[in-house]
Amino acid sequence: MGNNLLKGKRGIISGALDEQSIAWKVAERCVEEGAIITLTNAPVAMRFGKIKDLSEKLNAEIIPADATSIEDLENLVNKSVELTGGKLDFVLHSIGMSVNVRKGRDYTNLKYDWMQKTFDVSAISFHKMMQTLYQKDAMNDWGSILGLTYMAAQRTFPDYSEMAESKSLLESFARSFGYHFGEKNKVRVNTISQSPTMTTAGSGVKGFQDFFDYADKMSPLGNASADACADYCVFMFSDLSRMITMQNLFHDGGFSNMGMNPAVLGL
Repeated sequence: MGNNLLKGKRGIISGALDEQSIAWKVAERCVEEGAIITLTNAPVAMRFGKIKDLSEKLNAEIIPADATSIEDLENLVNKSVELTGGKLDFVLHSIGMSVNVRKGRDYTNLKYDWMQKTFDVSAISFHKMMQTLYQKDAMNDWGSILGLTYMAAQRTFPDYSEMAESKSLLESFARSFGYHFGEKNKVRVNTISQSPTMTTAGSGVKGFQDFFDYADKMSPLGNASADACADYCVFMFSDLSRMITMQNLFHDGGFSNMGMNPAVLGL
Protein backbone atom coordinates (compact mmCIF):
# COMPACT_ATOMS: atom_id res chain seq x y z
CA MET A 1 0.00 0.00 0.00
CA GLY A 2 1.23 3.47 -0.84
CA ASN A 3 1.49 6.44 1.47
CA ASN A 4 0.75 9.16 -1.11
CA LEU A 5 4.36 10.36 -0.96
CA LEU A 6 4.11 11.46 -4.59
CA LYS A 7 0.46 12.46 -4.68
CA GLY A 8 -0.10 15.06 -7.39
CA LYS A 9 3.45 14.81 -8.73
CA ARG A 10 4.29 14.26 -12.39
CA GLY A 11 7.33 12.54 -13.84
CA ILE A 12 9.18 10.65 -16.56
CA ILE A 13 10.61 7.17 -16.05
CA SER A 14 13.14 6.02 -18.65
CA GLY A 15 14.64 2.61 -19.21
CA ALA A 16 11.91 0.16 -18.18
CA LEU A 17 12.40 -2.97 -20.27
CA ASP A 18 10.87 -5.88 -18.34
CA GLU A 19 9.89 -6.90 -14.81
CA GLN A 20 13.57 -7.23 -13.82
CA SER A 21 14.37 -3.59 -14.67
CA ILE A 22 14.94 -1.20 -11.80
CA ALA A 23 13.08 1.43 -13.85
CA TRP A 24 10.10 -0.93 -14.07
CA LYS A 25 9.98 -1.22 -10.27
CA VAL A 26 10.41 2.55 -9.89
CA ALA A 27 7.51 3.22 -12.26
CA GLU A 28 5.25 0.86 -10.30
CA ARG A 29 6.18 2.43 -6.96
CA CYS A 30 5.76 6.00 -8.22
CA VAL A 31 2.23 5.29 -9.41
CA GLU A 32 1.48 3.40 -6.20
CA GLU A 33 2.52 6.55 -4.31
CA GLY A 34 0.10 8.71 -6.30
CA ALA A 35 2.23 10.02 -9.19
CA ILE A 36 1.24 10.48 -12.82
CA ILE A 37 4.02 9.34 -15.15
CA THR A 38 5.04 8.81 -18.74
CA LEU A 39 7.34 5.97 -19.79
CA THR A 40 10.12 6.17 -22.33
CA ASN A 41 12.69 3.88 -23.88
CA ALA A 42 14.65 3.68 -27.11
CA PRO A 43 12.54 2.70 -30.13
CA VAL A 44 14.63 -0.47 -30.57
CA ALA A 45 13.86 -1.53 -26.98
CA MET A 46 10.15 -1.29 -27.74
CA ARG A 47 10.47 -4.29 -30.02
CA PHE A 48 11.87 -6.80 -27.55
CA GLY A 49 10.84 -5.44 -24.14
CA LYS A 50 7.56 -5.59 -22.26
CA ILE A 51 7.08 -1.88 -21.66
CA LYS A 52 3.63 -2.01 -23.31
CA ASP A 53 2.47 -4.34 -20.54
CA LEU A 54 3.70 -1.84 -17.95
CA SER A 55 1.98 0.99 -19.79
CA GLU A 56 -1.35 -0.80 -19.65
CA LYS A 57 -0.92 -1.79 -16.01
CA LEU A 58 -0.10 1.75 -14.87
CA ASN A 59 -2.24 3.63 -17.40
CA ALA A 60 0.93 5.48 -18.39
CA GLU A 61 1.63 6.69 -21.90
CA ILE A 62 4.79 5.49 -23.69
CA ILE A 63 6.80 8.10 -25.57
CA PRO A 64 9.60 6.38 -27.55
CA ALA A 65 12.80 8.41 -27.55
CA ASP A 66 16.42 7.94 -28.51
CA ALA A 67 18.09 9.57 -25.51
CA THR A 68 21.02 10.67 -27.68
CA SER A 69 18.69 12.73 -29.90
CA ILE A 70 17.84 16.28 -28.81
CA GLU A 71 14.83 16.23 -31.14
CA ASP A 72 13.50 13.06 -29.51
CA LEU A 73 14.13 14.44 -26.02
CA GLU A 74 12.34 17.69 -26.82
CA ASN A 75 9.36 15.67 -28.03
CA LEU A 76 9.53 13.53 -24.87
CA VAL A 77 9.48 16.55 -22.57
CA ASN A 78 6.79 18.40 -24.51
CA LYS A 79 4.46 15.41 -24.65
CA SER A 80 5.09 14.46 -21.01
CA VAL A 81 4.15 17.95 -19.82
CA GLU A 82 1.04 17.81 -22.01
CA LEU A 83 -0.04 14.29 -21.01
CA THR A 84 0.57 14.64 -17.27
CA GLY A 85 -1.05 18.06 -17.09
CA GLY A 86 1.80 20.38 -16.22
CA LYS A 87 5.47 20.83 -15.38
CA LEU A 88 7.38 17.81 -14.12
CA ASP A 89 8.37 17.02 -10.54
CA PHE A 90 10.75 14.12 -11.15
CA VAL A 91 12.73 12.35 -13.86
CA LEU A 92 14.60 9.03 -13.75
CA HIS A 93 17.55 8.40 -16.09
CA SER A 94 18.07 4.63 -16.19
CA ILE A 95 19.93 4.25 -19.47
CA GLY A 96 23.15 2.39 -20.21
CA MET A 97 24.69 0.41 -23.04
CA SER A 98 28.18 -0.62 -24.15
CA VAL A 99 28.74 -2.16 -27.58
CA ASN A 100 32.27 -3.18 -26.55
CA VAL A 101 30.90 -5.13 -23.57
CA ARG A 102 28.17 -6.70 -25.67
CA LYS A 103 30.69 -7.76 -28.29
CA GLY A 104 33.11 -9.12 -25.68
CA ARG A 105 35.94 -6.69 -26.47
CA ASP A 106 38.62 -6.65 -23.78
CA TYR A 107 39.28 -3.31 -22.04
CA THR A 108 42.78 -3.22 -23.56
CA ASN A 109 41.40 -3.73 -27.06
CA LEU A 110 38.37 -1.44 -27.29
CA LYS A 111 36.97 0.02 -30.49
CA TYR A 112 36.90 3.76 -29.93
CA ASP A 113 33.89 4.53 -32.09
CA TRP A 114 31.98 2.03 -29.94
CA MET A 115 33.38 3.69 -26.81
CA GLN A 116 32.07 7.07 -27.98
CA LYS A 117 28.68 5.46 -28.54
CA THR A 118 28.81 4.08 -24.99
CA PHE A 119 29.51 7.51 -23.55
CA ASP A 120 26.78 9.12 -25.64
CA VAL A 121 24.11 6.59 -24.65
CA SER A 122 25.12 5.96 -21.05
CA ALA A 123 26.25 9.39 -19.83
CA ILE A 124 25.97 12.27 -22.29
CA SER A 125 22.27 11.41 -22.67
CA PHE A 126 21.88 12.43 -19.01
CA HIS A 127 23.24 15.89 -19.77
CA LYS A 128 21.11 16.12 -22.91
CA MET A 129 18.02 15.17 -20.93
CA MET A 130 18.72 17.73 -18.21
CA GLN A 131 19.63 20.46 -20.68
CA THR A 132 16.35 19.89 -22.51
CA LEU A 133 14.39 20.07 -19.26
CA TYR A 134 16.34 23.18 -18.22
CA GLN A 135 15.95 25.09 -21.48
CA LYS A 136 12.25 24.27 -21.72
CA ASP A 137 11.70 25.26 -18.07
CA ALA A 138 9.86 21.95 -17.74
CA MET A 139 10.67 21.21 -14.08
CA ASN A 140 8.63 22.46 -11.15
CA ASP A 141 10.44 24.21 -8.31
CA TRP A 142 11.98 21.70 -5.87
CA GLY A 143 11.79 18.91 -8.44
CA SER A 144 14.11 15.92 -8.40
CA ILE A 145 16.23 14.30 -11.13
CA LEU A 146 17.96 10.96 -10.60
CA GLY A 147 20.51 8.94 -12.57
CA LEU A 148 21.34 5.31 -11.77
CA THR A 149 25.04 4.56 -11.46
CA TYR A 150 27.48 1.97 -10.09
CA MET A 151 30.52 1.94 -7.86
CA ALA A 152 32.83 1.13 -10.78
CA ALA A 153 32.95 4.92 -11.15
CA GLN A 154 35.21 4.94 -8.07
CA ARG A 155 36.81 1.49 -8.01
CA THR A 156 38.10 -0.96 -10.59
CA PHE A 157 35.88 -3.81 -11.73
CA PRO A 158 37.72 -5.15 -14.80
CA ASP A 159 34.77 -6.80 -16.54
CA TYR A 160 32.70 -3.60 -16.28
CA SER A 161 35.04 -2.15 -18.89
CA GLU A 162 34.33 1.33 -20.32
CA MET A 163 31.00 1.52 -18.52
CA ALA A 164 33.09 2.54 -15.49
CA GLU A 165 34.14 5.75 -17.23
CA SER A 166 30.55 6.28 -18.37
CA LYS A 167 29.34 6.17 -14.78
CA SER A 168 32.10 8.55 -13.68
CA LEU A 169 30.94 11.01 -16.34
CA LEU A 170 27.30 10.51 -15.37
CA GLU A 171 28.07 11.35 -11.74
CA SER A 172 30.05 14.43 -12.76
CA PHE A 173 27.14 15.68 -14.84
CA ALA A 174 24.86 15.31 -11.81
CA ARG A 175 27.15 17.48 -9.69
CA SER A 176 27.66 20.13 -12.36
CA PHE A 177 24.05 20.36 -13.50
CA GLY A 178 22.91 20.09 -9.90
CA TYR A 179 24.46 23.49 -9.28
CA HIS A 180 22.77 25.13 -12.27
CA PHE A 181 19.36 23.54 -11.67
CA GLY A 182 19.54 24.36 -7.97
CA GLU A 183 20.31 27.99 -8.69
CA LYS A 184 17.55 28.18 -11.28
CA ASN A 185 14.60 26.78 -9.37
CA LYS A 186 15.79 24.54 -6.54
CA VAL A 187 15.65 21.36 -8.63
CA ARG A 188 17.93 18.75 -7.12
CA VAL A 189 20.07 16.34 -9.13
CA ASN A 190 21.57 13.16 -7.67
CA THR A 191 22.82 9.72 -8.64
CA ILE A 192 22.10 6.45 -6.87
CA SER A 193 24.94 3.93 -6.85
CA GLN A 194 23.09 0.62 -6.71
CA SER A 195 24.24 -2.86 -5.69
CA PRO A 196 24.77 -5.46 -8.41
CA THR A 197 21.19 -6.22 -9.41
CA MET A 198 19.72 -9.13 -11.34
CA THR A 199 18.43 -7.09 -14.25
CA THR A 200 18.40 -8.25 -17.85
CA ALA A 201 21.30 -5.91 -18.65
CA GLY A 202 23.32 -6.60 -15.49
CA SER A 203 23.09 -10.37 -15.66
CA GLY A 204 24.53 -10.26 -19.18
CA VAL A 205 27.93 -9.02 -17.93
CA LYS A 206 30.69 -11.65 -17.88
CA GLY A 207 30.97 -13.32 -14.47
CA PHE A 208 27.99 -11.40 -13.09
CA GLN A 209 26.58 -14.22 -10.96
CA ASP A 210 29.91 -14.77 -9.18
CA PHE A 211 30.28 -11.06 -8.51
CA PHE A 212 26.67 -10.77 -7.36
CA ASP A 213 27.30 -13.52 -4.79
CA TYR A 214 30.60 -11.91 -3.71
CA ALA A 215 28.99 -8.49 -3.18
CA ASP A 216 26.12 -10.09 -1.30
CA LYS A 217 28.57 -11.71 1.12
CA MET A 218 30.71 -8.59 1.47
CA SER A 219 27.76 -6.34 2.32
CA PRO A 220 26.59 -6.44 5.96
CA LEU A 221 23.00 -5.99 4.79
CA GLY A 222 23.40 -8.00 1.60
CA ASN A 223 22.75 -6.65 -1.89
CA ALA A 224 20.02 -4.05 -2.26
CA SER A 225 17.23 -5.37 -4.46
CA ALA A 226 15.54 -3.59 -7.35
CA ASP A 227 12.44 -3.20 -5.17
CA ALA A 228 14.51 -1.54 -2.43
CA CYS A 229 16.07 0.77 -5.02
CA ALA A 230 12.58 1.75 -6.17
CA ASP A 231 11.72 2.68 -2.58
CA TYR A 232 14.85 4.84 -2.40
CA CYS A 233 13.96 6.56 -5.68
CA VAL A 234 10.48 7.34 -4.36
CA PHE A 235 12.06 8.93 -1.28
CA MET A 236 14.38 10.98 -3.48
CA PHE A 237 11.46 12.12 -5.64
CA SER A 238 9.41 13.05 -2.59
CA ASP A 239 9.47 16.25 -0.55
CA LEU A 240 11.24 14.34 2.24
CA SER A 241 14.56 14.78 0.39
CA ARG A 242 14.22 18.47 -0.46
CA MET A 243 17.75 19.47 0.63
CA ILE A 244 19.71 16.61 -0.96
CA THR A 245 21.44 17.52 -4.21
CA MET A 246 24.67 17.01 -6.17
CA GLN A 247 25.28 13.74 -4.29
CA ASN A 248 26.25 10.24 -5.32
CA LEU A 249 24.23 8.12 -2.91
CA PHE A 250 25.38 4.54 -2.26
CA HIS A 251 22.52 2.07 -2.02
CA ASP A 252 24.46 -1.14 -1.65
CA GLY A 253 23.96 -2.71 1.77
CA GLY A 254 27.26 -1.25 3.01
CA PHE A 255 29.47 -2.75 0.28
CA SER A 256 31.09 0.59 -0.61
CA ASN A 257 32.57 0.99 2.88
CA MET A 258 33.77 -2.58 3.37
CA GLY A 259 37.38 -3.67 3.22
CA MET A 260 36.94 -7.37 3.92
CA ASN A 261 34.17 -9.50 5.36
CA PRO A 262 35.18 -12.80 6.98
CA ALA A 263 32.10 -14.37 5.37
CA VAL A 264 33.81 -14.08 1.98
CA LEU A 265 36.72 -16.17 3.27
CA GLY A 266 34.37 -18.72 4.81
CA LEU A 267 35.49 -17.81 8.33
